[in-house]
Amino acid sequence: MNKPTILVVEDDYAVRNLISTTLKTHDYKFITAMNGETAILEAVSHNPDIILLDLGLPDIDGIQLIKKIRSWSMTPIIVISARSEDTDKIDALDAGADDYLTKPFSVEELLARLRVTFRRLNYVQNAEKEMNSIFINGELKIDYAAGCAYINDKELHLTPIEYKLLCLLSKNVGKVLTHTFITKEIWGNYVENDVASLRVFMATLRKKIEKDTSMPQYIQTHVGVGYRMIKL
Repeated sequence: MNKPTILVVEDDYAVRNLISTTLKTHDYKFITAMNGETAILEAVSHNPDIILLDLGLPDIDGIQLIKKIRSWSMTPIIVISARSEDTDKIDALDAGADDYLTKPFSVEELLARLRVTFRRLNYVQNAEKEMNSIFINGELKIDYAAGCAYINDKELHLTPIEYKLLCLLSKNVGKVLTHTFITKEIWGNYVENDVASLRVFMATLRKKIEKDTSMPQYIQTHVGVGYRMIKL
């Protein structure tokens, strides 16, 4: 994962400038917002990886902003606030903040908090990738990371095109994929002749994964439209 994009929500020019300069110096990508309304627009538009949030905004209380963001996003939020009472910290954390930094703060501490959040974010994303690298549907198993497919734990010997077709169908399980869509994804363009080739490859793929090709379990044909992998 590359350096994250950070949304800085801070209405105080001096503090915003300090944070921006620090992020720029350490090669972080960042965007800024001076109030809650702009922060929501930037969060929706840019989907930042981390949000640095001041609680004392001119148009909306920071606690309410955290709750709004949490209603649709789990982006890590680090609060940076002059409010130092325990109740303020508890309220922010209960609302959904991930960390709380009290003003005045040192640049070194801010960077350390970012590194911790970044490591946690990286760990979660890697865990999700690992979890999503295996596809199982009935007796069919695809290990995307290893580039292998199995039926009943027996490895299938697929051609590169057959494997690409199987992966495309599995990643869109339950959806009807048109001939045009499939040929563009597999060959990068659409030519009428490719539909004939597609039918040939689909037939050979079916022979390898279906018990009875006349009554397919996995790949359903939608005549004149395309194909669909059935969710078992």
